[in-house]
Amino acid sequence: MVETLNDKEWKKIFEKYNILNEINKKGFYEIQAKDIREYREPRLMCKFDHKTNLPDVFVENNLSILPLSAKSYIIGDFNIFMDLKYDENLMPKQMTIPSHIETVKSTDLYSEAAALHCAYISGMIDDFLGEETLFTVSGRMRSKNFNYNILSSRGSTRKIEVQGAQIEIDGAYEGPSYFMIAEAKKQKVTDFNIRQLYYPYRVWKDRTNKEIRPVFFTISNDIFYFFEFKFQDDMTYNSLTLVRQKNYTIKHEKITQYDINEIVSRANNFVKEPEVPFPQADDFGKVHDLLTLLYEEDLSRNQIAENFDFHKRQADYYFNSCLYLGLANKYRSKEGVFVTLNDLGRKIMQLPYRQKRLKLAELILKHRIFKEVYDKIEQDGSVTNDFIVSRMKYHQLYNITSEETFQRRASTIRGWVMWIRNLPNE
Repeated sequence: MVETLNDKEWKKIFEKYNILNEINKKGFYEIQAKDIREYREPRLMCKFDHKTNLPDVFVENNLSILPLSAKSYIIGDFNIFMDLKYDENLMPKQMTIPSHIETVKSTDLYSEAAALHCAYISGMIDDFLGEETLFTVSGRMRSKNFNYNILSSRGSTRKIEVQGAQIEIDGAYEGPSYFMIAEAKKQKVTDFNIRQLYYPYRVWKDRTNKEIRPVFFTISNDIFYFFEFKFQDDMTYNSLTLVRQKNYTIKHEKITQYDINEIVSRANNFVKEPEVPFPQADDFGKVHDLLTLLYEEDLSRNQIAENFDFHKRQADYYFNSCLYLGLANKYRSKEGVFVTLNDLGRKIMQLPYRQKRLKLAELILKHRIFKEVYDKIEQDGSVTNDFIVSRMKYHQLYNITSEETFQRRASTIRGWVMWIRNLPNE
């Protein structure tokens, strides 16, 4: 089992304070920040933006945690996450950055703030809301006292009393009729913590008479995704429902089939297979997202597992994918094993939309196994797993021995090849 630092420290806390026993008696357990701090900083121990971030002891007992104030938290069987499904059939609307703007570039969106600034400057937010807005609020702030009801995973309801909890807003935009609160992520996610929208919503509900429109915003593969939600009952934390999704992109030069054919025709100077774990990361879009995150900072395996919407084992797989493509290196420090973009990785991630994707496709096809599978699909219209596995065995790929592992890695090869073939359809 892959264990993060949070897994280990929360297990110790649960044992010390007999938390499971207390929850069985009362249905919840209140814990002080100072007690958590004895093991690790609460801001690191209690930041669960996605279900995959929950420590093992929480997952095993169907528990989650919510802030009550700056000094305390409550643990219980609360349903705190909202699932997120992307409608990939929605074609992104193309927007442009005004020609006189030099400080916001679509090739330099390596933070939530930068992505939101780009979305605002290019007119996405005004288009989404249907009126002109001004950027008015962002950053950390304290809530006043308020209470709400939350449904448990078993269907029961519990009242939560909040006393001056800290909230953070990535960006808020005000127009004549609406006030939009945005929570932003730099990757595609499968779910998010409702608290990120609900606590700011409740704070600003008392400060404005305008309709508040909560929006969850993600950027992945240079596509901007907007999800608007509505709280059906202001007093109920998990009464959130999706209103609509809309996608945008910054206008760019389209990738054509001719571009792909050119890359394929040049793919004959193959690289030697590196002695790193062969990728098991079927979604190449997530590899792209991780490369984007690494452009901003080096990340440890533990940080990837704890802070992003990757399952713990997946964090290692995507970590190794960056090494396999020759875009990153790893190093060890006292905090653990880190991955860092190398010069090639930085150069590629700085490229515009079209050139960046073509360069990544070229790097994939420099590995003979991917080129052979691409050619097979082009020739026959499809490819079997048996064919992929037979070619993998022929090339004696690094450290793959069991039949089960061959099958799993074959799925990755298929996924990456299909990513290349779909580029002209983006």
